[in-house]
Amino acid sequence: MMNKYAMSLIPLSLVMVLSMASCKKYEEGPAISLTSRSERVANTWTIDRAIADGNDVTSDYDNYVLTLTAGGSATLVATYTVFGVNFTGETNGTWAFQNDDEELVLDFENDDADGTYQIRRLTEAELWIHKIGDDLELRLK
Repeated sequence: MMNKYAMSLIPLSLVMVLSMASCKKYEEGPAISLTSRSERVANTWTIDRAIADGNDVTSDYDNYVLTLTAGGSATLVATYTVFGVNFTGETNGTWAFQNDDEELVLDFENDDADGTYQIRRLTEAELWIHKIGDDLELRLK
């Protein structure tokens, strides 16, 4: 049999669980994280999946590596092969959150990879973003 103290904790626990579920910042989660958004976005990312106009274009991004630091620096390295010759391109820039941390803005020196992305999921191991104004979704790991 439960005492009065234990019985009073049940409603409080329910309120806490429901409020945590409603705190989910991004469409695909997570519901709650003890790590700051800046710490979660700071990582070396590779493209796990890329979808453009409903088509899987992951192979177009196989050799892309995006490094984001907690201080706001960004580096994008792309390796590709043309007529049997390997080329590596690298550009440096910055990243920032905008729109109440719901968007990620990438600004690079060469402007080719610049863009604003809606964040769909942000964990320490996954970053899912959708390019605003374009039908491109990138799932990074």
